Amino acid sequence: MTYNEIIECLYDLKDAEKVIFKEKKFGIVSNNSLGIYHKELKMIAKEIGQNNELALQLFDSGIYEGRLLCSKMFKPKDVTEPLMEKWVKTFENWEICDSFCMGLFSKSKFALPKILDWTARKPEFEKRAGFAIMASYCMADKTSGNELFEQFFPIIKREANDERLYVKKAVNWSLRNIGKRNIELNGKAIDVAKEILQFDSKSAKWIAKDALKELQKEDVRMSNYPREK
Repeated sequence: MTYNEIIECLYDLKDAEKVIFKEKKFGIVSNNSLGIYHKELKMIAKEIGQNNELALQLFDSGIYEGRLLCSKMFKPKDVTEPLMEKWVKTFENWEICDSFCMGLFSKSKFALPKILDWTARKPEFEKRAGFAIMASYCMADKTSGNELFEQFFPIIKREANDERLYVKKAVNWSLRNIGKRNIELNGKAIDVAKEILQFDSKSAKWIAKDALKELQKEDVRMSNYPREK
């Protein structure tokens, strides 16, 4: 498919009611959105395949769904820091933030530097992006030892008092995913959650209680990472 054919396809799927539904149901507020569900975009991206040139054109189209397609079509190995910085500053909701972070950024060679950088930023979705990469990296990296992930605990504790909805949810997500890598990290994540529970903020207490609820289950699902290459 050419760029123009993709744009035509997106406009054929346009549904204004879905824009309203996504905002009311999922809190997804987006500019220049056509109202296309993620599953439909995944099908389009699968049909086209990875194509950096088309992905960049789609991002620059300014169409919200075109930007979501970019996150699914750009090759992770080709991501550059200038591109990541350009893209992260445009994130306006959790959907597009997580789409780029889970499918692209966490698989790039810049994942760890951006975790350390972005989790300390002030804008809500730039900070969320740092934690979304962290949470996703726990699943993307199947071979690193526990010490790599233990370095994230101080960051999680540092940001646990942020009351903004999409930050605290991402902090919680990261803590839970670290705690599901293996039994040893599970125990350490539980200890961190218990520390956070003592913090004097509603956000920290929610993060801790929700994480403990999952991590202390008898049947909590473990990834059993690291695994041999």
